[in-house]
Amino acid sequence: MTDLAARLPKAELHIHIEGSLEPEMMLRLAQRNGIALKFASVDEIRAAYAFTKLDDFLAVYYQGMSVLRTAEDFEDLAWAYLASAAADGVVHAEIFFDPQGHLPRGVSFDTVMQGLTAATARAERELGITSHLIMCFLRHLDEADAERTLDLALPYRDRVIGVGLDSSELGHPPAKFRNVFRRARDAGFRLVCHAGEEGPPDYVWEALDVLGVDRIDHGNRALEDASLVRRLAADGMALTVCPLSNLRLCVVDDMKVHPIRRMLEAGLVATVNSDDPSYFGGYVADNFRALEAAIGLAEGETRALVRNSFRAAFLPAETKARHLAALDAAG
Repeated sequence: MTDLAARLPKAELHIHIEGSLEPEMMLRLAQRNGIALKFASVDEIRAAYAFTKLDDFLAVYYQGMSVLRTAEDFEDLAWAYLASAAADGVVHAEIFFDPQGHLPRGVSFDTVMQGLTAATARAERELGITSHLIMCFLRHLDEADAERTLDLALPYRDRVIGVGLDSSELGHPPAKFRNVFRRARDAGFRLVCHAGEEGPPDYVWEALDVLGVDRIDHGNRALEDASLVRRLAADGMALTVCPLSNLRLCVVDDMKVHPIRRMLEAGLVATVNSDDPSYFGGYVADNFRALEAAIGLAEGETRALVRNSFRAAFLPAETKARHLAALDAAG
C-alpha cells in the first residue's frame, strides 16, 4: 500500500507554494539575499514548528516567506516542490500563491509570476507534470486590499486559473469577500475557498452560497452539519483535505480518528493533499501513508481518493479522461 500511494498517478489540488519552503532552502535564500533570520540553523527552524493552531503556524509561515525576493527565488521554490511532487506520482498540481504576502515587502506581482511560471514550464518540459496557479487572498486583510490584488492579476489571466481565500479563518467569514469574488468570477477565474478548517460549518455554507465556489479547501467541519453534507454530496462539491495539516493544527486530535473515510462513505468528493508540506511533515504520498498507517486505508479507498483528485481538478474533460484511464491501468 505504501508503494501504491506513491506509484499511482494523481493530482494535488491544495498546496501553498510558500508552505513548501524547506528549512535548508530558507537559510540558503536568506544568505543569497542578505536577510538576517532569527534562526541560525535547520534545527532551530524545525524547533519553531512546534505550533498547534493556525495563527501560530501563520506567524512562522510569514516569517519564512521573507526570504523570497527575486524571480529566481520563486523559481527555485516552485521547482523544488514540483520535483518532489513528481517523485510522489503527481502528474498535475494546482498551486496556491499569496501575492499579498510579498507586495508589502516590495516584491512585485510580476516578479512572483516570472519565477513561478518559469518553474512550471520547466517542470512540464522535463518532468511531464502540468500545473495551474491559483492566487489566494489573505482573509485577515480587508476586501479593498483583495480588490487591488485582483487588479494586478487580471493581466495574467492566461496564467492564473483561479482565486482562493486563505490565512486566518476565524473571524473572517467568506462573505467578507463577496464583491471581489463576484468580480473574479465575472473575469473568468475559477473560485476556491478555505472553509471549515477552524471555522464553523456556516463558513462552508457561505463559500457555497455567497461566493459561489467551485471547490472547498479543507471542509472538515462540514461533517458537523448533516444537511450540509447532503448538499455537498448532491452537488459533487470537492473537498481538498490535508490530513497531516489537520493533525498538526489539532483539527483532528489523532490520525486514527481522521474523517476521510466518513467523507467517502457520505459520498463526498474528498481528495488528499499536503497543504504546507515543509511545515506539516510531508508531501502528498506522506499524507496517504499516514492515513494507511492510522486507519488502515484500503486500496479501493486510496484509488477512490486519487480518482477524486482528477474529478475535482480544473482540467478539460478529455484530459481528465486520459488521467483516469492511466489511473485505472496502474497496478
